[in-house]
Amino acid sequence: MREGVERIHQLVEQWSPEDLLRWAFITFGGYVEIASGFGAEGVVLIDIAAKVQPEFRIFTLDTDFLFPETYNLMERIEKRYGIHVERLKSALAPDDQERLHGPALWSRDPDACCNLRKVEPLQKKLSRLRAWVTSIRRDQTPARAGALKVEWDAKFHLVKINPLADWTAGKVWRYIHDHDLPYNPLHDRGYPSIGCTHCTRSVQPGEDARAGRWSGFNKTECGLHTSAQASSLVSIIAPVPGENATEV
Repeated sequence: MREGVERIHQLVEQWSPEDLLRWAFITFGGYVEIASGFGAEGVVLIDIAAKVQPEFRIFTLDTDFLFPETYNLMERIEKRYGIHVERLKSALAPDDQERLHGPALWSRDPDACCNLRKVEPLQKKLSRLRAWVTSIRRDQTPARAGALKVEWDAKFHLVKINPLADWTAGKVWRYIHDHDLPYNPLHDRGYPSIGCTHCTRSVQPGEDARAGRWSGFNKTECGLHTSAQASSLVSIIAPVPGENATEV
């Protein structure tokens, strides 16, 4: 098992995002989907995926509190690539959440709000999949620094694939400009990282790129990308670019 884990890690770290996505689509078929928050990395990953397999499946966590610019970008992406973005929502409508947990839960307990509006809907979705694809990068937050391109997600119990893990912000934006991709206009207004309206502000010069998320709280993650353990990879027999099969 350990030899198989080490072998797949060594292989995939050398793969391009195109190769990694091709491997994912072949390996998991209809049981792998792309998750996107439609940030800069997200639109890059969508463009790459569309070139590998135009019929890919994609979903987003619609908290009901996203920026109008984010909703508009989703619609533009759907039209450009001819895809449908599945919008996952909390079991609680905003009014129900306020009735049960009081007003502005995000301002008192952002972890609880994120759990209701993001983590729980994602958990339900991922329970039906064998793998999910994200656009996280290692240099975004300390929690993501150890992200592998293919790892076992111990929190949600499936394979997690991060094709852009080793990309930098500069490389992301070069790709966007080189391929004339649509992106959220809030990025041009001081929002390098964009979440919900209540918990996202613009970043001032000299601040960390994630400083605008949950400002005033010791929080940089919504709970989706924590506790992944690459060392627990399950056994998979799958074709990879340039080989007949590999064991994970």
